[in-house]
Amino acid sequence: MAHAVRALWPLGRALAWRLGDRPALGLHAQSRAGFTGAAGGSGPAATARKGGPRLLGAAALALGGALGLYHTARWHLHVQDLRAERSATQLSLSSHLQLTLYQYKTCPFCSKVRAFLDFHALPYQVVEVNPVRRAEIKFSSYRKVPIVMAQEGESLQQLNDSSVIISALKTYLVSGQPLADIITYYPPMKAVNDQGKEVTEFCNKYWLMLDEKEAQRMYGGKEARTEEMKWRQWADDWLVHLISPNVYRTPAEALASFDYIVKEGNFGTVEGAMAKYMGAAAMYFISKRLKRRHHLRDDVREDLYEAANKWVAAVGKDRPFMGGQKPNLADLAVYGVLRVMEGLEAFDDLMRHTHIQPWYLRVEKAIAEAPQ
Repeated sequence: MAHAVRALWPLGRALAWRLGDRPALGLHAQSRAGFTGAAGGSGPAATARKGGPRLLGAAALALGGALGLYHTARWHLHVQDLRAERSATQLSLSSHLQLTLYQYKTCPFCSKVRAFLDFHALPYQVVEVNPVRRAEIKFSSYRKVPIVMAQEGESLQQLNDSSVIISALKTYLVSGQPLADIITYYPPMKAVNDQGKEVTEFCNKYWLMLDEKEAQRMYGGKEARTEEMKWRQWADDWLVHLISPNVYRTPAEALASFDYIVKEGNFGTVEGAMAKYMGAAAMYFISKRLKRRHHLRDDVREDLYEAANKWVAAVGKDRPFMGGQKPNLADLAVYGVLRVMEGLEAFDDLMRHTHIQPWYLRVEKAIAEAPQ
């Protein structure tokens, strides 16, 4: 309450000034009358006439200030109640969902989804997919990860593509629409990529399907919504393609990366040994091809550093996150992509040679402090 009063004190003062306008004007008129009466003497009656309006004005000012503070404090508490109701509604919606995430732990797209789920305190089970056999997702014609299976009552929905998963679940949490309806807004579409390979793309995948009031409540304005979409797409179209060339930059880094992948992944003993050495060698050479495909510098660290500093500049110095006082979907996407490098040389270099570490640690803290 004290914090609310201090924060809203200017509004209380403004209301007190409005209520004090008329008594203040009366004070000047009555003071002139008091001087007229005082010409014949300065007795008790004249003194009373002179002091009375001042006391009245002061009382009105105090009353106005008290009323202003009372109403503004009530407004502040009402806003807190509304926020608590929205949080309770979101918690109720999330409790209706049973989520299962099929993933590779070291995949940046899967890491994006985990960052989103963890920040929004959505409980989920993890199925680590064997990257060789992929038997865990044999039920699906869509053969990439992440995949999320969402049970909502009697309805079981499959969500594909990391950005679609995030947009669909966020739309569900904000709007309360049935998830079965929401996923129809993100239809798959077959396309041919630059290499002539047929791929599946998803329409509208960076767009949350909200009505005008819901969008205003979430974003506050069109600029914030556009900015979030722009940088979510940047994370998918550019940032994620800097990971492999950097973690497989040298033979030693490639071996360290595959050692980490094997430890964290779902490999058999023989598969793990083969993946560690053969995979490291293969990815070292593949990373060179990726570097040429994406027109990266000879030292790919420079591209990584440039991207990190570009992101930090976009967030700016006047807000802790792109989302303002809390991470938005772009913050979580960029964090999720970069997080897969933790423990590797590329990550240590990134933290040491760019300005991204303070922002990164703030997002990490925000996710860790999310209510469970």
